[in-house]
Amino acid sequence: MKLTAGLLGCAVLASALAGCGSPTPSEPGTVVIRVQGMPPATDKPGLDGFKKTVADFEQQNPGIKVQGSTSVFDPLTFSAKLAGGKVEEVIKVPLTEPQGLIARKQVRPLTKELSGWAHYKEFNPQVLLPLSDPAGDVYGVPQAPFAQGLVYNRDLFTKAGLDPDKPPKTWDEVRTAAKTISDKTGKAGFVHQSKNNQGGWQLTMLAYTHGGEIEREEGGEYVAAFNADPVKKALTMLKEMRWTDDSMGDAQLNDQNDVIKRFAAGEIGMYMGTPGTYRLAKMTYGMEDTDAFGIGPLPQAGGNASLTGGDVYLVPKSVSPDKAAAAVKWLLFAYAQPQYDPATAASRAKELAADPKSAVGVPTLPMFDAAQQSKIDEAVLPYVNVKLEHFRPWLDGTPALTLRPEPPVQAQQVYAVLDTVVQAVLTNKDASVDDLLAKAETDVNTKLAAARQ
Repeated sequence: MKLTAGLLGCAVLASALAGCGSPTPSEPGTVVIRVQGMPPATDKPGLDGFKKTVADFEQQNPGIKVQGSTSVFDPLTFSAKLAGGKVEEVIKVPLTEPQGLIARKQVRPLTKELSGWAHYKEFNPQVLLPLSDPAGDVYGVPQAPFAQGLVYNRDLFTKAGLDPDKPPKTWDEVRTAAKTISDKTGKAGFVHQSKNNQGGWQLTMLAYTHGGEIEREEGGEYVAAFNADPVKKALTMLKEMRWTDDSMGDAQLNDQNDVIKRFAAGEIGMYMGTPGTYRLAKMTYGMEDTDAFGIGPLPQAGGNASLTGGDVYLVPKSVSPDKAAAAVKWLLFAYAQPQYDPATAASRAKELAADPKSAVGVPTLPMFDAAQQSKIDEAVLPYVNVKLEHFRPWLDGTPALTLRPEPPVQAQQVYAVLDTVVQAVLTNKDASVDDLLAKAETDVNTKLAAARQ
């Protein structure tokens, strides 16, 4: 796998839309599609870019109108909304979800429509695999696929006497650096997310780096696999960092937004995240010293692996054929073409770079082959407004790691159970890692068995 600096989210972003597309009754014969995936008002460059993308799309496709949606994925309500037909024609979900949706036949296969695009066969097979069924049918289009790394504050590294150009490569080094940062700066050296299913999500990252797994297949069925030495070692490390080293600060109940907000304010030395969290730190949480943002490959402890993921766009099974065809045209125009066509990528990068609050050039995994990605990078380079050298450790180190997907069955439910394990370890110095994992394994196997019914 080759990683290059791809453009993250030049009008390929997420959340709500007002005044994008037409809210009034459309002309007879016009197909109206509602789409998730519009930036919030706090992301003005992204919002403006999305509006322009819609306008350009509608100009080129006069028989289709696009209406944006404020809906975002919520694991507690998504299934009920989907079953009740209360979702849009284009839905955006995390990479944990497609395989379950495909198996339950809740989303439409899009191979026929996608294969009509001239460059369909040039997709990076790695990014389509999680969106495919065993027969090879493809059900969606990815957005900004990623691999996890270690985000760190370069300024805090310097103040603590650490080299900001050489982030830790092992978890032993992370532990040492975290204590040094905490002792010398008074800031939290390392923070691990622990709520809203994100504690389990990040424990999965730790498991992979320690050579472990969360689920394994036995006799054609998936069972819990985390009550084993690799995860026990990872949790014991967290427990020692929290209670022995006192290097994780006082606030332990955090999700990604909490962590990035505190990081943007200079309160955190390191956390597990992606290059894309730079955008959140800068544009959502107002990180003033963006030069302090650095990222390296995910540290290792024998696993030589990182978790890959991202958001994907799918079309519900209930959507009519004409709207499904229109949805695929939108997905290719909005998300695939900008990652393939250098002229489109450059145009969107130029528009985005006109706003000083934007972030152009943040690296992602390539959606197409390395040769095509190089052309995209060259086209975008004049408009890059981030310091690519601060992403260089991630770019150089991640290709050596195996990219592993999230757990294939009931991932969000598994994460919810593992949240309680992470929270206990971080808030109770007497917590028993063995007891916590044994109980969690029983709970997860019950959920996995129920999912098979």
